[in-house]
Amino acid sequence: MSDYARDPTPIAEHVPADSARAPGGGAAEVLWVFLKLGLTSFGGPIAHLGYFRNELVVRRKWIGEDEYADLVALCQFLPGPASSQVGFALGLLRGGPLGALAAWMAFTLPSAAMLLVFGLWAGVAGGTLGLALIHSLKIVAVAVVAQAVWGMARTLAPDKTRSLIALAGMLIVITAATAIGQITAIAAGALAGLSFCRGLPGAPLSGHLHFRISKSAGIVALVAFAGLLVVPPLMVDATGSHGTALFASFYRSGALVFGGGHVVLPLLRAAVVDSGWVSSDSFLAGYGFAQAVPGPLFTFAAYLGAADHLAPGGILGAGIALVAIFLPGLLLLVGTLPFWDSFRTLPSAQAAMRGANAAVVGILGAALYDPVWTSAIQGPKDFALAASGFVLLTAWKAPPWIIVALMAISGMLLKL
Repeated sequence: MSDYARDPTPIAEHVPADSARAPGGGAAEVLWVFLKLGLTSFGGPIAHLGYFRNELVVRRKWIGEDEYADLVALCQFLPGPASSQVGFALGLLRGGPLGALAAWMAFTLPSAAMLLVFGLWAGVAGGTLGLALIHSLKIVAVAVVAQAVWGMARTLAPDKTRSLIALAGMLIVITAATAIGQITAIAAGALAGLSFCRGLPGAPLSGHLHFRISKSAGIVALVAFAGLLVVPPLMVDATGSHGTALFASFYRSGALVFGGGHVVLPLLRAAVVDSGWVSSDSFLAGYGFAQAVPGPLFTFAAYLGAADHLAPGGILGAGIALVAIFLPGLLLLVGTLPFWDSFRTLPSAQAAMRGANAAVVGILGAALYDPVWTSAIQGPKDFALAASGFVLLTAWKAPPWIIVALMAISGMLLKL
């Protein structure tokens, strides 16, 4: 019988978060760890959260399970790329401002560079080999997300009350399969937690995640977020600068999208295709390439910035678009963290977060089915491959990058 079976108290609550955390290695460690994640994290934002949990919560113990779920819930509330926001916060926690910058660069730049390279080899991604590779990587995502759901359900929904909240969250997301549905599920989970999750067993939260951000710095970040949303469009009207227009369009897309990932695509299409900056064919080709590379889908912006036929275009256009689309979500996160850390220590806030964390499990469960399972599992062979990956991750504790390599090769062989 496992230790967990003998003691039903959630694993993450046995030890206070600060004492359970491994000693810090600074920005250099953050850069190295997130570079590996940036090169191997396939499958979209939900899968990325699974990779982060496996590498940084379970293996390296940078943060406790409850604290990690709190961060996930917070980032789901904020506009922007949720997985990149979680990674940025973890880098900040581990290595301060330099760690946060290292985490963002290491997780983001590999996929941005790969998208530009794939753009030169458009014919490959449309061929049989390219389609087989994309499908294999979708199967990898099934195993990763299933592992995340399994592990988080054991610790964040261990009792009847929180299991029901998780189930309700899953039903809400399935019924309203949009970013609004995710936000509604988390909000409903928090309200249910206020009513039903008070006084549950477990150590109280310490409230000290050591985010090195003052409240005044948080206010500055929030003001900067609002200013960059308003000022650049006015500058475009005054100067006619296309570089400024490029920044304004991608910043607005990043600021107005909840849920990240594929949700941003309609906004980007309206920004670059409807305006005539990028052809529809080029847009669809870049979207196809984005499915075959690791890292956040928001790096699709780098491809679009480079494909823009108006100056600046090229590498400079890619850089402007890439920074602009990530910046609003990161500014909002920096502006929120100093206040959230104090808020979460209140007993009522802890009860609300228990319910919200359980709802996050339901959201992950819904995502495991659609789009992860429905787009990847097309027959018994795909199911067997995904199940093998799940067993290797959970029972054999194999590193995720090995799973990516093995399943990518196996999936292509099965398809070919």
